[in-house]
Amino acid sequence: MAVIGIIGGSGLDNPDIFSNPKDEKVTTVYGAPSSALKRGTIGGVEVVLLGRHGREHTIPPTQVNYRANIAALKAAGCTHIVATTAVGSLREEIRRGDLVVIDQFIDFTKQRKMTFHEIFEPHNPIHCAMADPYDGKLRKILIDECKNLQYRFHEKGTVVTIEGPRFSTRAESRMFRAWGADIINMSIATETVLANEAGIPYAALAMSTDYDSWKNDEKPVSWEAVSKVFAENAAKVTALLTKIIPQIK
Repeated sequence: MAVIGIIGGSGLDNPDIFSNPKDEKVTTVYGAPSSALKRGTIGGVEVVLLGRHGREHTIPPTQVNYRANIAALKAAGCTHIVATTAVGSLREEIRRGDLVVIDQFIDFTKQRKMTFHEIFEPHNPIHCAMADPYDGKLRKILIDECKNLQYRFHEKGTVVTIEGPRFSTRAESRMFRAWGADIINMSIATETVLANEAGIPYAALAMSTDYDSWKNDEKPVSWEAVSKVFAENAAKVTALLTKIIPQIK
């Protein structure tokens, strides 16, 4: 029986989409997760929601306890994880409000604990494969439902994850474009690695809210602009989640 973990990003930390919701305060060997778990059902399927930055968005990206978040969802019995995130666009064709079903990441973080394997057993090193880090079945469900709902979306995209909480300089933003990144954020690579290490199929749905800092004809990204666009379009993401959850097996 599937139990779906949802990690809510900026603007989607506490959606009212559950039947029979209840909060569960938990801890892990890695410490406390970002928020209490909200357990309920969507379309008859058990769902566990965790707010990545806390329910009131008080935890900066680097200070998120990603290990505790993934460990808490695993302990809660989650068989799959679907994450949502706000991103900046590094491509002209990825417009504000567009959704992106991420298929690759570039990790540009510098300060995070992003592995469960801090020590190897003798003669048993563990190096997690990461060539295709996002679950193909979950990605297909997201893609098919975006088509059904006739959303503006992109079937794939490479996200570069930066440390934050500052935004990029223009030079950095242009460098990330040259590297082949399509979108940028401050959380997804770390979370992706840990979900893979934990053996939980994981997919990430991004919403483009801005053009980062590379476009000379646009104002550089600001938090106010990000939160405004995400708030205006969060209903699209919640509608998509309610459609895809019953399809995950």
